[in-house]
Amino acid sequence: MFERTFLLTQQLRHNRNVFTALGVLIALMAGWLIGNFGMTGVLMTVGLPIALLVVLSILLEPKVGLLIYIHLSFALGFTRFVQSDLPFGLSLDGVLMLTLLSVFLNAKRMNWKRLRHPVYFLLVFWLVYTILELLNPEAPYKPAWFYHARAFSLNWFYMATIMLVVPITKEEIKLLIKTWLIWSFLAAIWGFKQQYIGLAEAEERWLAEGNAKTHLLWGQLRTFSFYSDASQFGAEMASATLFCSFKFAEEKRIIHRLFYLGLAFIFFWAFAISGTRSAFFVLIAGFPAYLVLRRNLKLILQGAAIAIPILAILLFTHIGDSNYHIYRIRTALHPGEDASFLVRLENQQKLRAYLKNLPFGAGIGTSADTGARFSPDHFAAQIPPDSWYVEIWIETGIVGLTIYLLMIAGIVGYGTYKVWQIKDPWLFKLMVALLADFIGIALMCYSNPTLSQFPTCTFLYITSILFTTSERWDTQPQKISALDMIGEPNLHVRI
Repeated sequence: MFERTFLLTQQLRHNRNVFTALGVLIALMAGWLIGNFGMTGVLMTVGLPIALLVVLSILLEPKVGLLIYIHLSFALGFTRFVQSDLPFGLSLDGVLMLTLLSVFLNAKRMNWKRLRHPVYFLLVFWLVYTILELLNPEAPYKPAWFYHARAFSLNWFYMATIMLVVPITKEEIKLLIKTWLIWSFLAAIWGFKQQYIGLAEAEERWLAEGNAKTHLLWGQLRTFSFYSDASQFGAEMASATLFCSFKFAEEKRIIHRLFYLGLAFIFFWAFAISGTRSAFFVLIAGFPAYLVLRRNLKLILQGAAIAIPILAILLFTHIGDSNYHIYRIRTALHPGEDASFLVRLENQQKLRAYLKNLPFGAGIGTSADTGARFSPDHFAAQIPPDSWYVEIWIETGIVGLTIYLLMIAGIVGYGTYKVWQIKDPWLFKLMVALLADFIGIALMCYSNPTLSQFPTCTFLYITSILFTTSERWDTQPQKISALDMIGEPNLHVRI
């Protein structure tokens, strides 16, 4: 040890001039940046070494990149507090690309055989179709393809590649779930602050920029927390409510049950103040999906005994209508009486006529905000899709929508098949909960583009690979020969 320390000291002395010159160079560069750019220069001086350290860490270990990507997906909503034209969304793409590069740089540690997977083939097929959409003659501005292709297929494909080949442990799955719940809890607290204390200046400015028409209804604020909008916030809170409700039902220790019950209540109330009626379908679809996936008749009957009276009260009574948030949830179950839903149906009728002779759609990047930005005179840009599936239908046609829905069905079907083969009780309950949550969000996307929004899309891309490859973490029964059992009458096999 002393010899190694001595050699290191000698080496540092030998390279002293190099370090001195490097220090002078860094000091001169810092002075130049501060002198020419002021506070921006200060931030660059401090931020550049940190950025280099982060990049190096990601390249050395792809799991670091994955964790940073997850955190940035949640933190992206805080960019409304930064008055800048910088493309913060592209920083997420940069982290994802660095993580993918790290996977290739650490190729020897990766399990490339896992790419021969049915779900991966589905994602590749959909990716190829979206790439071929570049040839769609209806698209007026080809570069707009990139803006929507990331949400349509690219990010899911990249994330699936990383999640399949990177060796992930059970402890790291637990870390993922904790990260999601902690961020969701912070979002709920921020939402309560908006609803009951008030909005920050940046949030009021965001409403004044045109978002008040969808987030201030009859004098009531639809809480959006630090997410992209109230719909995204409501979907996340409903999703977290669903997961914590499952954990409450499954936990054995009283303290754990009370903990998850408290979280479920917090998340449900946060969902209620979002005013996102469609997010209620995350619960309506996810709850029965969980009960069916559990294949436990007693649990199904208990769940039905709880859910049916609640739905009956919401459907057939006016109990709680004096509370705006309860009234807002109740209207989700009466879409025929909702003016905004009827407008959506009317818009879809117009789109049906327009897309009648366009089986491959109007081209990726022609609708929603991207269409309004790059091709505002195009018909596809003039009708709001108001739905993730309608957006896919507009841009990729009935052919693309069919492929996409079959892919979603394939992921759910194969995930169900894999989950029902799990032997580890803890893993089984967790993967069933994640699959039920995926089903709930998938149904909600009929009325909202949630599957394309951060952080929900990041979490679902990850969990779609977790529950379809759940055998990776399953506890397998040990194989013990008759010879091994000689002299071991009390041997217990751990399963």
